[in-house]
Amino acid sequence: MGHWEDFWWDTHKQLEELGLRKKFDAQLEKMRYQDKYQYMESRERWRYALDKVVTAHKKNQDNHIIERPQIFR
Repeated sequence: MGHWEDFWWDTHKQLEELGLRKKFDAQLEKMRYQDKYQYMESRERWRYALDKVVTAHKKNQDNHIIERPQIFR
């Protein structure tokens, strides 16, 4: 059972560090009513939601990076 607890703890910690808990919860809620995810185990649903939210967060951060002009060469 230990590896399951580690997964829940690591997921919770990562979401809190990135400030994505509300988005994660919203993603899980959205998945709750979709047939595709209805019979998935909760761990699989959490993994999918975590990956989706973190990937979107990273993509959003990449879009906000402003490149500075190179003045000194």
